[in-house]
Amino acid sequence: MSDAPLRIGLAGLGTVGIGVVQILQRHGDLIAQRAGRRIELVAVSARDRTRNRDADLSGFDWESDPVALARRADIDVFIEVMGGHDGPAKASSEAAIAAGHDLVSANKALLAHHGQALAEAAEANGCVIRFEAAVAGGIPVIKALTEGLAGNQIKRVMGVMNGTCNYILTRMQNAGLPYDQVFEEARQLGYLEADPNLDVGGVDAGHKLSLLAAIAFGTRVNFDAVELEGIGSISIDDIRLAADMGYRIKLLGVAQMTGRGLEQRMTPCLVPADSPLGQLQGGTNMVVLEGDSVGQIVMRGPGAGMGPTASAVMGDVIDIARRFRISTFGQPARNLVAATPARTSSPAPHYLRMTLLDKPGALAKIATCLGDAGVSIDQMRQYGHSGTNAPVLIVTHKATRDDIDHAIGLFAGTGVIVGDPVAIRIEEV
Repeated sequence: MSDAPLRIGLAGLGTVGIGVVQILQRHGDLIAQRAGRRIELVAVSARDRTRNRDADLSGFDWESDPVALARRADIDVFIEVMGGHDGPAKASSEAAIAAGHDLVSANKALLAHHGQALAEAAEANGCVIRFEAAVAGGIPVIKALTEGLAGNQIKRVMGVMNGTCNYILTRMQNAGLPYDQVFEEARQLGYLEADPNLDVGGVDAGHKLSLLAAIAFGTRVNFDAVELEGIGSISIDDIRLAADMGYRIKLLGVAQMTGRGLEQRMTPCLVPADSPLGQLQGGTNMVVLEGDSVGQIVMRGPGAGMGPTASAVMGDVIDIARRFRISTFGQPARNLVAATPARTSSPAPHYLRMTLLDKPGALAKIATCLGDAGVSIDQMRQYGHSGTNAPVLIVTHKATRDDIDHAIGLFAGTGVIVGDPVAIRIEEV
């Protein structure tokens, strides 16, 4: 072990940052044996130096400004685990690359918004950017795509990538509780971001999907093209009715290249209850990768938390210590193409829930609207009446979302619809 140590600067001493410190302090000798050289933490940065943290930081230099830390001449790798897609995270990451330092980040928002520019700057300066911890926590999906499956043409990337949403949906399912009650429970448990819409609105998971799509399809990251729909409109009725038909509801990300362009969507979907995705419980993440040679790969594991995320950070650091260098998105940034965004056009069955006035001919009018929109009915069920209203559930044969939306538009003119219908895609997995 004759190589000089790899010297680290760490910006961010929250849950993940402290997890990195603890791994280095607990497994320093083991890591050195595996990496072929020692990995030494030189300096740290965080907003509050006086805060009590579960780690001994006395042996490290302290920088109040993460940009100053990123520019230090006595570090080789800058680890950014502060979060946020602008401000100090962006400024310090740019400063590290400009100083010739490699960058390891757990920041999906930063890379989803600025990944292309950062990748180009890193390549121009001979640096690498690694971000395994930014997607699906402890699941090594970035490594799988850039290395293990590099010989495949990727057909589809799919998965449950936000543990908070999966917790809420499975808690509703298992306890029979309404969305608002479980949302508040998740908030009190500390599962939600400061801005809850990042979780329940699908934004956090959409960031992750856009990064996986860039690697899988050789495209520039385009988070703005991700179709986002959160889980706020999912009711306990939807959970129960889906279960009655053998399905579970998941916030599901899907990316695939089609003849029309790159489809990226993060939306609630029904999946078969007996499928791996349907059986996924609590805060666990799952990513499904489909390649032309390998077929389908399913990866399941913790999507967040101190240990899993810090583990992913250290995996990237050890690769750098081993002098393993790879382009940010699996190929040179200059080769990445700007894909044409495509709204989801692939047909699929859809779940439709609506409330009709309980009067003769109401169902016939709805069926006529569906037929006029080119949508055929696979199943139709009517549930218990509520006064003058009749809850109705329809499962269609395969149809495009445009045709479903066309039918829903026609429903409004029938005079028999009460409230807004709910439409959820049924995904084949």
